[in-house]
Amino acid sequence: MQYLDPKIDPIFKRIFGEHENLCCSLLNSMLPLKPSQQIVSIEYQPIDLLPDIPILKNSIVDVNCRDNLGRNFIVEMQMHWTDAFTARVLFNAAKVYVKQLNKAGEYKLLKPVYALNFINDIFVRDSSAFYHDFKMVNIADSTQIIEGLELVFIELPKFKPTNMSEKKLYDLWLTFLTGIGSGSEHIPSELFSEKVTSEAVHYLETNSYTLKELDAYDYYCGLISTQRTLHNGFKEEGMKEGIKKGIEKGIEKGKKEGKREGRKEGIEESLTNIVTNAHHEGFTIEQIQKFTGLSSERILKIINPPPANNEN
Repeated sequence: MQYLDPKIDPIFKRIFGEHENLCCSLLNSMLPLKPSQQIVSIEYQPIDLLPDIPILKNSIVDVNCRDNLGRNFIVEMQMHWTDAFTARVLFNAAKVYVKQLNKAGEYKLLKPVYALNFINDIFVRDSSAFYHDFKMVNIADSTQIIEGLELVFIELPKFKPTNMSEKKLYDLWLTFLTGIGSGSEHIPSELFSEKVTSEAVHYLETNSYTLKELDAYDYYCGLISTQRTLHNGFKEEGMKEGIKKGIEKGIEKGKKEGKREGRKEGIEESLTNIVTNAHHEGFTIEQIQKFTGLSSERILKIINPPPANNEN
């Protein structure tokens, strides 16, 4: 038996956008809801949040639903990170929040909107934390919160199972999203320990789909691969330009000082900055080598400088 990748758009939507019990389980396990706030049932809403404004093309979300208490939930799967994604998430959540006035009529009747976003990419590189929960809080006292919008971002590549009993479904859903790739023939056995995740696995079986649906799946896989290639290409072109400007700046600095040594130091400083920034942006050692001409040993020394000797 072969399985499909649950992160691919049509599969993710089929599982969580067509099966209320699975979507409820995912939301309850992923969102920071108190026991008294658990979601009992949901009703799916249109996924196109702005059908009347054609210029805003990115308003279509993967899952949009409302629960029995009137709270709104947006669920999205993003295969690679872009700087504009947070603005898009905030915009979509705010739009859902404002649209409630059509029914509520009074501000006091507005219900919270939660945006749950799974990112198959790393966007916070200087931290091992993969769960990011954003609320409107008082900076001087973070216990004071303005209810309304809550945005959660989960970096899937950073996830590591905790094996904590109280977070079992939390771990299982993240294992479901991270442990199964396109064409997989084996499923992590723990996913069959719970009814909801076991059911979700069934919807990944290739024989559950028509040839037309499998063609759509292959199309999305190809589209994602193309987008990632273009995205990385743009980053590499930007790096090339940055290196060129950095070296020119270093040479100019040396010229101003009028000394060969100063020119050399200026170039060295620029290369150090370029390597450090490229490393923080997620470039590999091989990519940095390609654009700087430096040896891997030299790059590693810049990224992980030896500790300074402290002489008393």
